[in-house]
Amino acid sequence: MITLRLRDAELAGDLAIPDGATSVVLFAHGSGSSRLSPRNRAVAEGLNAAGIGTLLIDLLTRHEDEVDRVTAALRFDIELLTLRLIGVIDRLTEGLESAPHTAGLPIGLFGASTGAAAALAAAAARPRIGAVVSRGGRPDLAGPSLPRVHAPVLLIVGGADPEVLALNEQAHRQLENSEIHIVSGATHLFEEPGALEEVTTQAADWFNRTL
Repeated sequence: MITLRLRDAELAGDLAIPDGATSVVLFAHGSGSSRLSPRNRAVAEGLNAAGIGTLLIDLLTRHEDEVDRVTAALRFDIELLTLRLIGVIDRLTEGLESAPHTAGLPIGLFGASTGAAAALAAAAARPRIGAVVSRGGRPDLAGPSLPRVHAPVLLIVGGADPEVLALNEQAHRQLENSEIHIVSGATHLFEEPGALEEVTTQAADWFNRTL
C-alpha cells in the first residue's frame, strides 16, 4: 500500500508495476466502491499479467468515505473525484516517491460506474492521458468534458444493462475517438460467468494497442 499526499487529501493506493512494464493504468472506482473492489482488483491482476502497471486508488479519504456510506453524496460529486484523479495523475507524471520509475510512463485510466465520468473529465483536463477504458460507466456524468477528450476511449457495457448501454451509446457519439464493446448477457456488475474475464481481455488489448 502507498499513500499519495495531494493538496487537499491523503489517499491510499495499491501500486503494482510488473518487470518491463511500459505503461501504468490508474483505476477510478465508482458508486460506493474502493480500491478493494474485487472486480477492479481482478481486472488489475489481468492487466499486470499482460505487462501493464496498475494503481488502484481511493479517491475519497477515510473520513469522506464514512460520510459517503451514510449520505451517498460524494460518490456522485464528479467534480471532486475528477480533481482528486487529476492530482494523482500529476503525481504519477512526476514519479512517485515509492516508485520513481513511474515518471514518464504512458498513463491510461480505467473507470467504473461514476468513476468513468471522473476518468473522462480528467482525460479532458490532462491531454497526456493515452487511453481510457470505461466498465459499465456513466460517461453522461462527464457532461461538457466529453467532446474535449482526445484519448482513445473503450466503452465496455453489459448487453443486459439497457439503461447504461443507451447512455454509453450517446456518449460514443460525442467522443472524438471511441469504440463500444458489448459483453453479451452481462448485467451492470458483470457477475455472469466469463463476463469479467472478457472485460479484462478487452481492456488489456486496448491499453496495449493504444498506450
